[in-house]
Amino acid sequence: MSRDQRPTDFEPERGRLKRLAYRMLGSLSEAEDVVQDAWIRWARVDESIDVPAAYLTRIVTRLCLDRLKSARARRETYIGPWLPDPLLTPADPQEIIADDVTVTLMLAMERLSPLERAAFLLHDVFDVPLTDVAVTLDREPAAVRQLASRARKNVRSERVRYALDASEADRIARAFFTAARDGDTKALADLLAEDVEIHSDGGGKVLAFRNIVRGIDRVLKLFAGVRRKDLSPPTLLRTAIIDGLPGYISRNPDGSVGTTALQLHDGRIRAIYIVRNPDKLAHIAEAR
Repeated sequence: MSRDQRPTDFEPERGRLKRLAYRMLGSLSEAEDVVQDAWIRWARVDESIDVPAAYLTRIVTRLCLDRLKSARARRETYIGPWLPDPLLTPADPQEIIADDVTVTLMLAMERLSPLERAAFLLHDVFDVPLTDVAVTLDREPAAVRQLASRARKNVRSERVRYALDASEADRIARAFFTAARDGDTKALADLLAEDVEIHSDGGGKVLAFRNIVRGIDRVLKLFAGVRRKDLSPPTLLRTAIIDGLPGYISRNPDGSVGTTALQLHDGRIRAIYIVRNPDKLAHIAEAR
C-alpha cells in the first residue's frame, strides 16, 4: 500500500473510528482529536498493512486508553454529575431501535477499568474478533475473554435493547417537556417511574442540580419549585434521539441550548439525563 492510498483507506473508517473513540471517552471533541492523531500516525506508517480497518482500530483504542487516565482524574474533581457529550443519532421514520450504547450504559461503563471498557466495546459492541482484541490490548486471548466477561456482567442490567415507535418517542418527549416546563405534577406523576432519577450536568459553568435527584416525590417537588421560581421557561426546539434514547433539545431563557434524554422502563420514565454544560453542546448549538 502506497502513501497515496492512505486517504482512500482511512476515510471509509473515519465514522466508525470516531464512534469507537467517543464511546471510550464520552467526549466528542476528544474523539475527534483521537481520530486526527490516528490519521497522523497512519500517514507515517511505512510498512504494508494488509487490513487497514484492524490496524486503525488498534491505533484508536490505544490512544483512547492513554487519554482515559487523565479523563478519569478530571472526573474526580468534576462539579456535579458527569454525563457524556450528547450524541444525536438518526432515527428511522418508522421505528427507533435503541443503540447498544445508550447514555445509561455509558455511565455504567464508568465503573469498568479502562481495559475492561475497551474489551467490552471492541468485542461486544463493535464485533471485533477476540484474537484481534487481544493484539490490540497486548494481552492473551484468555485474559481478554475474562476482561470482556467481567465487563459484561457489570453492565448487563443497563444493556437493554428495545424497540420504540418513533411517534411514541416523540409523544413522550413532548409530554415530558410540557409537564416539566409547566411544573404540572399530575402530568409528571403519570409519566415518571417511582424510582426515577435526574442526572443534570452543568460542569460548574451553568446552573444545574449538583447531585443526582432520586425518587418521584423529590423529582415532583423539584419541578414544581423550579416552575414557581422561573418566570421564563425554556423553549422546545425539537425532539431528538440522544444516544439511542428519546429526548429533546431546548433553548434556555439566556439563549443557550440544552439536551434532555429519557430512559424508559415499562412505559415510564426511569431516568432523566440533562446536559447544560456549554462545553458539551457546541455541536448542538451549531447544528440547530
